[in-house]
This record gives sequence, structure tokens and C-alpha cells, in this order.
Amino acid sequence: MTGNAKLRAAEKPTGSKTRIQKENETRILRAALDVFSESGFHGATLDRIASEASMSKPNLLYYFKSKEEIHIALLTGLLDVWLAPLREIRPDGDPVDEIGSYIRRKLESSHSFPRESRLFANEILAGAPHIGGFLQTELKQLVEEKAAILQGWIDQGRMAPCDPRHVLFAIWSTTQHYADFSVQVRHVLGLGPGDKSYFDEAARMLDTLFLGQLISRDGPG
Repeated sequence: MTGNAKLRAAEKPTGSKTRIQKENETRILRAALDVFSESGFHGATLDRIASEASMSKPNLLYYFKSKEEIHIALLTGLLDVWLAPLREIRPDGDPVDEIGSYIRRKLESSHSFPRESRLFANEILAGAPHIGGFLQTELKQLVEEKAAILQGWIDQGRMAPCDPRHVLFAIWSTTQHYADFSVQVRHVLGLGPGDKSYFDEAARMLDTLFLGQLISRDGPG
């Protein structure tokens, strides 16, 4: 089964579920997010997920047939969150505003969803066995669409010449660093567990890094 087919197969209709069923699925997914983001797909077990969710393994298997199904359900929800900031880049906007807003939205995703970011990173490091098809189709198409917007600004002289796709890659890597390597960041900065006070300074630095190098302050021509 391809990555796209797996993602579609994991999507469950929600209209006929009872409140208790929805609550239990949410409990399972929250517990699984902790386990997967900490141990990766291969290190996670259904027993541990059930334990984290405070339910029996047979009860868990009533809602999800396998560990893979739980993992794919998490990835499906994550992809919507992860791609939302990219979808908001508008061709009729100002490059400073659009790129700056995108950086801040991506950084906010790292601030608000660090476990989800690590889940995605683990999937990619494993070779994207569950979302490889998605990366080659929907993600590729979206990146090409948004890269065309940046290329338009480059052609107008509003951005420095570059490959827009690598601009997006660079923004992904720098913003997601603050989720995937948050422990390293806090240790180097001498901050305690859970202290995220560095995000404002990170946002200012990334604005300087990207906007200072990419954006033409003199305008077209």
C-alpha cells in the first residue's frame, strides 16, 4: 500500500461515533503521541501506548487495529497542522510580510507542537515509510506552487536571486530545530525544563537572517 493510500485508509468517519468513543480515541492518540515522539515507531509498543492511555490493550485494539494505524492517524492530523502556514503564503502580499509571517507561524508550530514535530522528524529519518507517497505528490505540488510565488517576487526584483525551494527548506530546518532540539537549545542557553522564553529572540533572529538577506529594500528595478 502506498503512503497516500495508507493515510486515506487511516482516516475514520467521525459522524456516527459516540462522545465516549471520540474521547477514547483522543486519549489513545495523545498517549501514542508521547510514546512515538519519544521512542519512534519501532521503539513504541501497543502495550506501552495502552498503559499511557490508562486502558487495556484489548480496549485499545477496539479503536485501532494496529500500531501502524495509530501512527498513521497521528501523521494525518499532523500534516494538516504542519502545512497550514505554508498554504497561507499569498501571491498578492508583500514579500516581507508574507515570508516574515510564514517564519513566525512555523516557529509558533514548533512552540506549540514539539511532540508532533519530533513525530514527523522520526518518520522522515526512518525513510518516510508511511507518508512517502504524500511527500512525492501533495507536498511536492504545494511546494512548487508556493515556490512559484517566491520566484515571481525574484523576477520582479523584490527578492534576491535564489532557488525558492531551498528558501523553504531553510525555513523548515531553522524553525523546526526549536522543537526537535529544544533540549539542546535550553541547555546551551542555561534555561530550565519547559522554559520557552527564547522563542521571541529566535523569531527576531530568523527575521534578520532571512529577510535581511533575501528581501530587496529598494523595491523593483
